[in-house]
Amino acid sequence: METAQQEEPRHYPVLLEESLEYLAIRPDGIYVDVTAGLGGHTGAIAKRLGSGFVIACDRDQESLELAGGNTREQREKIRFFHGKFSELKTALSENGVARVAGVVADLGVSRYQLASAERGFSVLEDGPLDMRMDRSQELTAADLVNELPEKALADLIYQFGEERRSRRISRAIVRGRPIRTTGRLAQIVEGAAPRTGRIHPATQTFMALRLKVNREFEELDELLRIVPGCLEPGGRFVVLTFMSVEDRKVKQAFQSFARRGEGRILTKHVVRPTRAEVLRNAASRSAKLRAFEKS
Repeated sequence: METAQQEEPRHYPVLLEESLEYLAIRPDGIYVDVTAGLGGHTGAIAKRLGSGFVIACDRDQESLELAGGNTREQREKIRFFHGKFSELKTALSENGVARVAGVVADLGVSRYQLASAERGFSVLEDGPLDMRMDRSQELTAADLVNELPEKALADLIYQFGEERRSRRISRAIVRGRPIRTTGRLAQIVEGAAPRTGRIHPATQTFMALRLKVNREFEELDELLRIVPGCLEPGGRFVVLTFMSVEDRKVKQAFQSFARRGEGRILTKHVVRPTRAEVLRNAASRSAKLRAFEKS
C-alpha cells in the first residue's frame, strides 16, 4: 500500500495502555483494529506480536495511508484493509482468517479528519460541506443540508445531535439555502442558536450530520452483531466510545452476549482516562472503554 509522506506529529491514541491490557495480546495472536485511524492502537498491538499480525481497517483511505507511514517499523506484522465495520468478515477472509484473538474499536473521530478543512468535519475550519469518512461514497453533508425537508432536518439534528434547539436551527438552515461551506453553516446555526457556553453552538448539528452521512450508528450496530462470531474462544472485544448513545449500544450488546452465554463482560464499570491522560490529551476526556471476552 502506498503511504502518505507526512506523519501525524501529535497523535495520542486514547486509553492505549488500558486497551492493550484488556486485549491481553498474545505474540502469536491475530488481532483486528477496525478503526485504524492514524495507526496508534495498530502500531502498539503490532509491537507486542511475534508470529501473529494485526489487520488494520478503516473506511478512510487517507487515514490508512498515514497509518502506513506511522507504523512502517512494524509493517511486516500489519495487514491493511480499506472498508467499513460491516465489511469485517471480508477483511478476515481476504487475510485467510476465520477467527481472531481480539478486536478493538475506537469510535472517536480522527484528529486528522477534524483538522483538515477540506474534509468538512470541523465547525472551526471553513471548507466544503463534506463530512464523508470514505470519500468514494456519494452522499455528503451538503446533500442533507440543502435537500432535506425542514421537519426531517430538525428531526435529524434532534435525534442524532441531541440538540434541543433543532427546530429553530432547521428553520434557519432552510432559509439560508443553498449552503456549501462549513463556515457558512456554522454561522447560520450560531445566528439561530447563540452560544451559551464554551462549546460552539453548531457542534451538535455538525455531529448529527456526520453521523448520518457515514451511517455510523448502523455500522456500529452491524459491528456489534458480527464480532462475537469472529472471535476465537477467549478472544476479546474492546470498544472505546465518546458519546452516550454509542456507549449505551455497546453496554446493551455486551449484556446481551453475556445473557446468551457467549462470554463474560470484563469491565464491571466503564474504564475512563486518567487525569494525567486528560491533561495530555483533552480529546480523551469523554472516552469510555468496555471489554468483553468470548467463552
